[in-house]
Amino acid sequence: MPPLHHHLRRKFRLRSRLAALRVKNVLVAMVFCLAVFYFLNRSDNTSEMVLLERHMNSGPSSHPFIPVKSSVDWGDIEYRYPPRQQLAQLPNPRGRGALPRIQHRFKKESSEARRIREERRNTVLQLTRKSWASYRKFAWKKDALLPLSKGGVDQFSGWAATLVDSLDTLWMMGLREEFDEAVAAVAEIDFGSSTSQQVNIFETNIRYLGGLMAAYDLSGREVLLQKAIELGDLIYGGFNTKNRMPVDNINFQAAQEGSGLVIENTVVSASPGTLTLELTRLSQLTGDPKYYDAITGIVDLFYRDQNRTAIPGLFPMFVSMLREDVTTGGTFTLGGCADSLYEYFPKMHALLSGADSRFPALTRGFMDAAKRHLFFRPMVPQNADILMSGNVNVDPAGVPHLDPEAEHLTCFIGGTFALAGRLLESEEDVEVGARLTRGCVYAYKSFPTGIMPERLNMVPCKGDKPCQWDAERWVAEREKRPEYKPHLPLGFTTAKDPRYILRPEAIESVFYMHRITGDAEWVEAAWDMFQAVAKGTATELGSAAVLDVTVAKPELPQEDYMESFWIAETLKYFYLVFSPPDLISLDKYVLNTEAHPFLRPRP
Repeated sequence: MPPLHHHLRRKFRLRSRLAALRVKNVLVAMVFCLAVFYFLNRSDNTSEMVLLERHMNSGPSSHPFIPVKSSVDWGDIEYRYPPRQQLAQLPNPRGRGALPRIQHRFKKESSEARRIREERRNTVLQLTRKSWASYRKFAWKKDALLPLSKGGVDQFSGWAATLVDSLDTLWMMGLREEFDEAVAAVAEIDFGSSTSQQVNIFETNIRYLGGLMAAYDLSGREVLLQKAIELGDLIYGGFNTKNRMPVDNINFQAAQEGSGLVIENTVVSASPGTLTLELTRLSQLTGDPKYYDAITGIVDLFYRDQNRTAIPGLFPMFVSMLREDVTTGGTFTLGGCADSLYEYFPKMHALLSGADSRFPALTRGFMDAAKRHLFFRPMVPQNADILMSGNVNVDPAGVPHLDPEAEHLTCFIGGTFALAGRLLESEEDVEVGARLTRGCVYAYKSFPTGIMPERLNMVPCKGDKPCQWDAERWVAEREKRPEYKPHLPLGFTTAKDPRYILRPEAIESVFYMHRITGDAEWVEAAWDMFQAVAKGTATELGSAAVLDVTVAKPELPQEDYMESFWIAETLKYFYLVFSPPDLISLDKYVLNTEAHPFLRPRP
């Protein structure tokens, strides 16, 4: 057992933190009153509306929100492999200039534009209400709703994934009663008990920990931070390994015993690479450097070996934390298994206010390599100037070969490129992000349902030659694909996975492009996408995944499942596109890969 003074110090730190939070709430209330007085006396009624929307529910709640302590105190586990005595500290941005502005400077909208925008936003709100009400009635405290059979299921660890994942969405949309009821339920979650003996560290990190911290950043509810600390300590226990690298799945029993965990031989690169943002934010919120210290080894490893892979700048789909090897492997992608590894490089740069030079270097390195090897212009009718992101396989001779397979999951990359372009002051990369995003919007528009399938193939243009539509070449290429079906639109050679599983990545990039460029095309694209998705996924209860979006039918075949990210990400991004731009400004927040906004500390 740890010595007594360890417990006393821990309790003192917690009490001091809670006292500081109470002072913070009082100050927030005072600032709110002054702000309301100021904004009510100025003519910019859009800013007035945003201020009221964001803060009308701030301040103390009528609910006590007393947390139920989890049955295992993950913070008091004595580890077989403890961290080094000298913990890495959060880098200090003091003395550095502010990062470049990200968001476009929007002009005041006309009354007609505002009316249309608010109507569209209200439509998104109503669908969110329906989805949440269905979850509350039929799947309360379960991980996910079964919208067709009217039930619930535990997909992860039985800690109410949809409930936790949806917290910040409820807050943003002004659903105060629903938010308070959800927070009361969160207060009772026992992170010491799991429906699975293997807790996936990636999903627990992005959905649960990310959801708790973002809801705390928005609302100031202390119970959310307390539960985030409990869960953060469990995730921290995933580093109780011989080399202090994280496991992919935490053995729940072994984690409680503190006897040490066994690292898997290989894992997808996104698994360790996507722990950085959340654990850094937890250190920022608590003042405890141990969480940030845990991820420094991961960052060091990727930074050290970025240019030692078969495609310098990129990392193979599979890596080994056991061998500390991120260079071996010949398959490269920005899609599934790797996506958020790359997404977090520029986002860590923003969260740390530019204080760590490794992250702009990692960002620049992967972007340059992706432009050379992964991005391709597809040959399409009307010769649209769009980009898609494919996969690359490197043969034994070291020669890379493009596989022009695009995933809906990879559609996040347009927004990431635009965000990184602004942070690194590269308007060329903002435009690359726009072309990538237009590629996914094009895929949505091309299919008769108005929805992009999960995976598809297209014909890449040849090198730097002018890219003109060639029907004969398209026919020749599609004949090489056994997955080709005659009903596919022109330009597409496969729809290998024809489903739409409520994914957010395409609207995510549309959101970023709108906020970064201010171009009206993105708002209209978002509305077209929303109408198609809302119609195709509609059920009596909430929304359901669609089994085949490549064929238009009066009623599309659906799957009995509503992912937690439907409310947490997809509907949230649609809502934000149709909201005033200072609601979750990109200059104030960093959104994690589950669309949970973390406040950016001010230098």
